[in-house]
Amino acid sequence: MRALGALLLAVLLWLPWAARGQPAVRDTAVVAEAFETPRDAWDNVDTPAVWHGPDGQHWLLSTAKSGDVIRVHDATTGAPLRRVGGSGSDLGEFDRPNGVAVIDDLMIVVERDNRRVQVVSLPSFEPLGAFGAPLDWHRAAGEGEDRLRLPYGLTVYESDNGTYILYVTDAFSEPDGSVPPPSALDQRVKQFRFTVEDGTLRHQHVRNIGATSGPGRLKVVESIWADPAHDRLLIAEEKEGEAQIKVYTLEGTFTGTTISSDYFRHEAEGLMLYECGGDSGYWLATDQSEESNAFHVFDRTDLSHIGVFQGKTVTNTDGIFVTERAFGDFEYGAVYAVHNDRSTVAVAWAAIAEALGLTRDCPVQSSAG
Repeated sequence: MRALGALLLAVLLWLPWAARGQPAVRDTAVVAEAFETPRDAWDNVDTPAVWHGPDGQHWLLSTAKSGDVIRVHDATTGAPLRRVGGSGSDLGEFDRPNGVAVIDDLMIVVERDNRRVQVVSLPSFEPLGAFGAPLDWHRAAGEGEDRLRLPYGLTVYESDNGTYILYVTDAFSEPDGSVPPPSALDQRVKQFRFTVEDGTLRHQHVRNIGATSGPGRLKVVESIWADPAHDRLLIAEEKEGEAQIKVYTLEGTFTGTTISSDYFRHEAEGLMLYECGGDSGYWLATDQSEESNAFHVFDRTDLSHIGVFQGKTVTNTDGIFVTERAFGDFEYGAVYAVHNDRSTVAVAWAAIAEALGLTRDCPVQSSAG
């Protein structure tokens, strides 16, 4: 009788998850990693990005929050190539680099403790400039609205004629570490516009973003990604017990749509888009956990849940990155995910697609090497 009661309790606990759309554990696909970069207990790795260079370079760039560097690995094999940066506030140095993104031949790095965004040229790693920090030289330039207090994540896209649109999450808190009052939550995301011409960086603060009431409020933020094809800005709400994805427009208006907390039992983290050309493709979002780390896949168009997978090795994932580019052994691109603060793993998109029944022959651009 006691055994029957225990079984009934287990079923009752599982049913709410099933009814709300959360896949049962047995429905989670397990996908083997293609490689793992060498582990480093000191660096405290957070976010990866991949740069495909014009001369056959395929670089995996990962932020090291404690090491104050960008770790550079071969994106095809995981082999270490170099470390860029070092501790400091001068250009070319970093203080707790957190988010990193790549667009064209530019690497954009968010430094939490320098409270700035730094733009770096690739492949030379020459710093082109920075903005957002409350430094005296910056204040003298007459800019004030773009101050960053505790920046974490970023997303960037090209709008037209070499103009880039950048969004940065700002997870500042009260002195006791609590969430700021609703009236301050309209500054949770800062939007910038910048250009690089003849090696000169120019930027402009566009707006602050964040609802101050209702379900669109952003309490604890880090991961963010833009989808211009659908006029969407997806922002991960990480507050414990309220983890979910909130959907804004590119101009900063909450759409009223959320990706339910039913899919995030732990912490909503890394957000990325696998584009299949036009406006189709897949969203990936991480449910970060040391015990049951999982990656959810959603339809790009209607945001419906498609499936969930785990790696055989990877756990406690902060940032992820997706490339659709065909290169090396990754015929249909790859997903890169941080593994427990110490390394980055790669998972072939073909393996994910096969496990979840996804499209794997999107019209991707091939690359030599």
